[in-house]
Amino acid sequence: MEAGETFEPRQLDTPLDEMVRKQGGRRSQTRSKTKRGRYIAARHAPNDTSDLAFDATLRAAAPYQRRRETLKRQNKVAFAVRSADFQKKIRMRKTANLILFLVDGSWSMAVSERMSATKAAILSLLTDAYQRRDRVGLVVFQKDRATLVLSPTSSVVLAQRAMENIPIGGKTPLAAGLVMAYEVVQREKILHPDVQPLLIVLTDGAGNVAYQSGRNVPQELEELASMFKREKIHSVVINMEQKVFDAGLAQRLADQMGATCYTVDELKGDVLYETVQKEIILPRGPNYRDAAPVMATNRDW
Repeated sequence: MEAGETFEPRQLDTPLDEMVRKQGGRRSQTRSKTKRGRYIAARHAPNDTSDLAFDATLRAAAPYQRRRETLKRQNKVAFAVRSADFQKKIRMRKTANLILFLVDGSWSMAVSERMSATKAAILSLLTDAYQRRDRVGLVVFQKDRATLVLSPTSSVVLAQRAMENIPIGGKTPLAAGLVMAYEVVQREKILHPDVQPLLIVLTDGAGNVAYQSGRNVPQELEELASMFKREKIHSVVINMEQKVFDAGLAQRLADQMGATCYTVDELKGDVLYETVQKEIILPRGPNYRDAAPVMATNRDW
Protein backbone atom coordinates (compact mmCIF):
# COMPACT_ATOMS: atom_id res chain seq x y z
CA MET A 1 0.00 0.00 0.00
CA GLU A 2 1.47 3.33 -1.06
CA ALA A 3 1.86 6.19 1.35
CA GLY A 4 -0.11 9.36 0.85
CA GLU A 5 1.65 12.33 -0.69
CA THR A 6 4.19 13.85 1.63
CA PHE A 7 4.39 17.57 2.18
CA GLU A 8 6.75 20.21 3.52
CA PRO A 9 6.15 20.34 7.28
CA ARG A 10 6.66 23.34 9.48
CA GLN A 11 9.23 23.25 12.26
CA LEU A 12 7.89 22.01 15.57
CA ASP A 13 8.92 24.11 18.57
CA THR A 14 7.76 22.78 21.92
CA PRO A 15 7.54 25.20 24.86
CA LEU A 16 8.85 24.53 28.33
CA ASP A 17 6.86 21.82 30.08
CA GLU A 18 6.99 20.43 33.60
CA MET A 19 8.79 17.21 32.73
CA VAL A 20 12.31 16.93 34.19
CA ARG A 21 14.85 15.40 31.83
CA LYS A 22 18.53 14.62 32.28
CA GLN A 23 19.90 14.77 28.75
CA GLY A 24 19.77 17.23 25.90
CA GLY A 25 18.17 17.09 22.48
CA ARG A 26 17.62 19.56 19.69
CA ARG A 27 13.92 20.25 19.37
CA SER A 28 11.62 20.27 22.41
CA GLN A 29 12.41 22.48 25.36
CA THR A 30 12.19 21.01 28.84
CA ARG A 31 13.35 21.73 32.36
CA SER A 32 16.79 20.41 33.20
CA LYS A 33 17.60 18.79 36.53
CA THR A 34 21.32 19.39 36.13
CA LYS A 35 23.32 22.65 36.04
CA ARG A 36 23.42 22.53 32.26
CA GLY A 37 21.05 24.58 30.19
CA ARG A 38 19.91 28.18 29.89
CA TYR A 39 18.86 29.95 33.08
CA ILE A 40 15.31 31.18 32.47
CA ALA A 41 13.73 31.68 35.92
CA ALA A 42 14.07 30.91 39.61
CA ARG A 43 12.07 29.13 42.27
CA HIS A 44 12.02 29.31 46.05
CA ALA A 45 14.44 26.73 47.49
CA PRO A 46 15.11 27.40 51.22
CA ASN A 47 18.37 25.90 52.56
CA ASP A 48 19.37 24.69 49.08
CA THR A 49 22.63 26.24 47.85
CA SER A 50 22.98 24.09 44.72
CA ASP A 51 22.82 26.15 41.53
CA LEU A 52 21.85 29.26 43.48
CA ALA A 53 20.24 32.11 41.57
CA PHE A 54 22.09 35.06 43.15
CA ASP A 55 20.07 37.78 41.45
CA ALA A 56 16.74 36.28 42.46
CA THR A 57 17.98 35.58 45.99
CA LEU A 58 19.07 39.19 46.44
CA ARG A 59 15.73 40.43 45.15
CA ALA A 60 13.93 38.11 47.57
CA ALA A 61 15.95 39.38 50.53
CA ALA A 62 15.88 43.10 49.64
CA PRO A 63 12.45 44.01 51.11
CA TYR A 64 13.49 42.79 54.58
CA GLN A 65 16.77 44.62 55.12
CA ARG A 66 15.39 47.14 57.62
CA ARG A 67 14.09 44.30 59.77
CA ARG A 68 17.53 42.69 59.70
CA GLU A 69 19.60 45.58 61.09
CA THR A 70 20.52 43.57 64.17
CA LEU A 71 21.56 40.62 62.04
CA LYS A 72 23.69 42.85 59.82
CA ARG A 73 25.45 44.41 62.81
CA GLN A 74 26.13 41.01 64.33
CA ASN A 75 27.64 39.68 61.11
CA LYS A 76 29.21 42.97 60.05
CA VAL A 77 27.57 42.92 56.63
CA ALA A 78 25.77 45.58 54.62
CA PHE A 79 23.21 43.17 53.21
CA ALA A 80 21.74 40.21 55.12
CA VAL A 81 20.56 37.05 53.38
CA ARG A 82 18.84 34.18 55.14
CA SER A 83 18.58 30.60 53.95
CA ALA A 84 14.85 31.16 53.60
CA ASP A 85 15.62 33.68 50.82
CA PHE A 86 17.46 31.18 48.62
CA GLN A 87 16.21 30.94 45.05
CA LYS A 88 17.31 28.11 42.77
CA LYS A 89 17.84 28.46 39.03
CA ILE A 90 15.38 26.87 36.63
CA ARG A 91 17.22 25.87 33.50
CA MET A 92 15.88 24.92 30.09
CA ARG A 93 17.40 22.44 27.67
CA LYS A 94 16.31 21.06 24.36
CA THR A 95 15.29 17.41 24.24
CA ALA A 96 13.97 14.92 21.72
CA ASN A 97 10.48 13.74 20.80
CA LEU A 98 9.31 10.17 20.28
CA ILE A 99 6.16 10.07 18.16
CA LEU A 100 4.65 6.58 18.16
CA PHE A 101 1.68 5.78 15.95
CA LEU A 102 -0.64 2.95 17.03
CA VAL A 103 -2.87 2.16 14.04
CA ASP A 104 -5.90 -0.10 13.71
CA GLY A 105 -5.18 -2.31 10.71
CA SER A 106 -8.31 -4.44 11.01
CA TRP A 107 -10.60 -4.57 8.02
CA SER A 108 -12.88 -1.60 7.50
CA MET A 109 -13.94 0.67 4.68
CA ALA A 110 -11.54 3.34 5.90
CA VAL A 111 -8.47 1.18 6.53
CA SER A 112 -6.78 2.00 3.21
CA GLU A 113 -7.20 5.74 3.67
CA ARG A 114 -6.15 5.52 7.32
CA MET A 115 -2.92 3.66 6.52
CA SER A 116 -2.08 5.94 3.61
CA ALA A 117 -2.46 9.05 5.77
CA THR A 118 -0.41 7.48 8.57
CA LYS A 119 2.45 6.67 6.20
CA ALA A 120 2.43 10.18 4.76
CA ALA A 121 2.45 11.76 8.23
CA ILE A 122 5.32 9.51 9.39
CA LEU A 123 7.48 10.31 6.38
CA SER A 124 6.75 14.03 6.68
CA LEU A 125 7.58 14.03 10.41
CA LEU A 126 10.83 12.21 9.72
CA THR A 127 11.73 14.75 7.04
CA ASP A 128 11.07 17.47 9.60
CA ALA A 129 13.07 15.55 12.23
CA TYR A 130 16.26 15.50 10.16
CA GLN A 131 19.26 16.24 12.43
CA ARG A 132 16.97 16.94 15.40
CA ARG A 133 17.14 13.58 17.23
CA ASP A 134 13.40 13.10 16.92
CA ARG A 135 12.26 9.52 16.43
CA VAL A 136 9.09 8.12 14.88
CA GLY A 137 7.67 4.59 15.18
CA LEU A 138 4.64 2.62 14.02
CA VAL A 139 2.69 -0.23 15.64
CA VAL A 140 -0.16 -1.86 13.69
CA PHE A 141 -2.70 -4.21 15.27
CA GLN A 142 -4.90 -6.58 13.25
CA LYS A 143 -6.15 -10.19 13.28
CA ASP A 144 -4.87 -11.56 16.62
CA ARG A 145 -1.68 -9.60 17.20
CA ALA A 146 0.17 -6.30 17.20
CA THR A 147 3.24 -5.76 15.02
CA LEU A 148 6.03 -3.24 15.43
CA VAL A 149 6.18 -2.29 11.77
CA LEU A 150 8.65 0.54 12.29
CA SER A 151 10.95 0.59 15.30
CA PRO A 152 11.53 4.16 16.52
CA THR A 153 13.90 5.74 14.04
CA SER A 154 14.94 9.04 12.53
CA SER A 155 15.70 7.49 9.14
CA VAL A 156 13.36 8.22 6.27
CA VAL A 157 14.95 5.40 4.25
CA LEU A 158 14.30 2.80 6.95
CA ALA A 159 10.73 4.03 7.33
CA GLN A 160 10.06 3.75 3.62
CA ARG A 161 11.36 0.18 3.53
CA ALA A 162 9.46 -0.89 6.65
CA MET A 163 6.15 0.52 5.45
CA GLU A 164 6.14 -1.00 1.96
CA ASN A 165 3.92 -3.93 2.93
CA ILE A 166 1.80 -3.48 6.05
CA PRO A 167 -0.68 -6.30 6.79
CA ILE A 168 -4.33 -5.30 7.12
CA GLY A 169 -7.63 -7.08 7.66
CA GLY A 170 -9.15 -9.34 10.28
CA LYS A 171 -10.32 -8.64 13.82
CA THR A 172 -9.35 -5.77 16.13
CA PRO A 173 -6.81 -6.76 18.84
CA LEU A 174 -6.70 -3.27 20.38
CA ALA A 175 -5.51 -4.69 23.71
CA ALA A 176 -2.43 -6.22 22.09
CA GLY A 177 -1.73 -2.90 20.41
CA LEU A 178 -1.87 -1.02 23.70
CA VAL A 179 0.49 -3.52 25.33
CA MET A 180 3.04 -3.24 22.54
CA ALA A 181 2.83 0.57 22.42
CA TYR A 182 3.38 0.74 26.18
CA GLU A 183 6.39 -1.59 25.95
CA VAL A 184 7.91 0.43 23.10
CA VAL A 185 7.54 3.71 25.02
CA GLN A 186 8.99 2.23 28.21
CA ARG A 187 11.93 0.74 26.32
CA GLU A 188 12.63 4.03 24.57
CA LYS A 189 12.56 5.90 27.87
CA ILE A 190 15.24 3.54 29.18
CA LEU A 191 17.40 3.75 26.04
CA HIS A 192 16.86 7.50 25.63
CA PRO A 193 16.15 9.09 29.05
CA ASP A 194 15.70 12.50 27.42
CA VAL A 195 12.80 11.44 25.21
CA GLN A 196 9.36 13.05 25.37
CA PRO A 197 6.91 10.41 24.10
CA LEU A 198 3.72 11.17 22.23
CA LEU A 199 1.39 8.27 21.38
CA ILE A 200 -1.08 8.74 18.50
CA VAL A 201 -3.82 6.06 18.45
CA LEU A 202 -5.92 5.79 15.27
CA THR A 203 -8.92 3.56 15.99
CA ASP A 204 -12.66 3.48 16.50
CA GLY A 205 -12.04 1.98 19.95
CA ALA A 206 -13.95 -1.22 19.20
CA GLY A 207 -11.48 -3.87 20.37
CA ASN A 208 -12.83 -7.41 20.07
CA VAL A 209 -9.83 -9.66 20.84
CA ALA A 210 -8.57 -10.18 24.40
CA TYR A 211 -4.82 -9.97 25.05
CA GLN A 212 -5.08 -12.64 27.71
CA SER A 213 -7.28 -15.57 26.78
CA GLY A 214 -10.58 -15.65 28.61
CA ARG A 215 -10.48 -12.03 29.75
CA ASN A 216 -13.44 -9.68 29.40
CA VAL A 217 -12.35 -7.40 26.55
CA PRO A 218 -13.83 -4.06 27.77
CA GLN A 219 -12.47 -4.62 31.29
CA GLU A 220 -9.04 -5.59 29.96
CA LEU A 221 -8.96 -2.53 27.70
CA GLU A 222 -9.77 -0.26 30.63
CA GLU A 223 -6.94 -1.76 32.70
CA LEU A 224 -4.44 -1.46 29.87
CA ALA A 225 -5.50 2.07 28.95
CA SER A 226 -5.10 3.18 32.56
CA MET A 227 -1.37 2.37 32.37
CA PHE A 228 -0.85 5.34 30.07
CA LYS A 229 -2.76 7.61 32.42
CA ARG A 230 -0.86 6.34 35.44
CA GLU A 231 2.53 6.79 33.75
CA LYS A 232 1.47 10.22 32.39
CA ILE A 233 2.31 9.21 28.82
CA HIS A 234 1.07 11.97 26.55
CA SER A 235 -1.48 10.29 24.30
CA VAL A 236 -3.96 11.26 21.61
CA VAL A 237 -6.83 9.16 20.27
CA ILE A 238 -8.08 9.92 16.77
CA ASN A 239 -11.57 8.51 16.34
CA MET A 240 -11.78 6.75 12.97
CA GLU A 241 -15.45 5.78 13.21
CA GLN A 242 -17.89 7.50 10.91
CA LYS A 243 -20.03 9.96 12.81
CA VAL A 244 -23.30 8.20 12.01
CA PHE A 245 -22.03 4.91 13.49
CA ASP A 246 -20.03 6.36 16.40
CA ALA A 247 -20.88 4.62 19.69
CA GLY A 248 -18.44 6.69 21.76
CA LEU A 249 -15.88 3.89 22.14
CA ALA A 250 -12.92 6.01 21.00
CA GLN A 251 -13.84 8.77 23.45
CA ARG A 252 -14.14 6.20 26.23
CA LEU A 253 -10.67 4.87 25.38
CA ALA A 254 -9.28 8.41 25.42
CA ASP A 255 -10.82 9.07 28.84
CA GLN A 256 -9.33 5.86 30.20
CA MET A 257 -5.90 6.78 28.82
CA GLY A 258 -6.08 10.37 30.04
CA ALA A 259 -5.82 11.41 26.41
CA THR A 260 -7.28 14.01 24.09
CA CYS A 261 -9.76 12.65 21.52
CA TYR A 262 -10.10 14.06 18.01
CA THR A 263 -12.62 13.17 15.35
CA VAL A 264 -11.25 13.25 11.84
CA ASP A 265 -13.99 13.11 9.20
CA GLU A 266 -11.60 13.31 6.27
CA LEU A 267 -8.21 11.89 7.19
CA LYS A 268 -5.30 13.07 5.08
CA GLY A 269 -1.59 13.13 5.77
CA ASP A 270 -1.49 16.89 6.28
CA VAL A 271 -4.48 16.75 8.67
CA LEU A 272 -2.82 14.05 10.76
CA TYR A 273 0.48 15.93 10.72
CA GLU A 274 -1.20 19.12 11.93
CA THR A 275 -2.90 17.16 14.72
CA VAL A 276 0.44 15.78 15.87
CA GLN A 277 2.03 19.21 15.63
CA LYS A 278 -0.70 20.74 17.78
CA GLU A 279 -0.19 18.14 20.49
CA ILE A 280 3.58 18.57 20.51
CA ILE A 281 3.34 22.33 20.76
CA LEU A 282 0.50 22.40 23.30
CA PRO A 283 0.50 19.18 25.35
CA ARG A 284 -2.76 18.96 27.27
CA GLY A 285 -5.30 16.61 28.83
CA PRO A 286 -5.49 14.93 32.25
CA ASN A 287 -1.92 13.62 31.91
CA TYR A 288 -0.54 17.17 32.01
CA ARG A 289 -0.84 19.76 34.73
CA ASP A 290 -0.01 23.44 34.65
CA ALA A 291 3.50 24.07 35.82
CA ALA A 292 3.89 25.42 39.33
CA PRO A 293 4.80 29.11 39.72
CA VAL A 294 8.50 29.62 39.31
CA MET A 295 8.81 32.33 41.96
CA ALA A 296 7.50 31.62 45.44
CA THR A 297 6.48 34.28 47.92
CA ASN A 298 9.23 35.02 50.39
CA ARG A 299 8.40 35.75 53.99
CA ASP A 300 10.60 37.09 56.76
CA TRP A 301 10.68 35.14 60.01
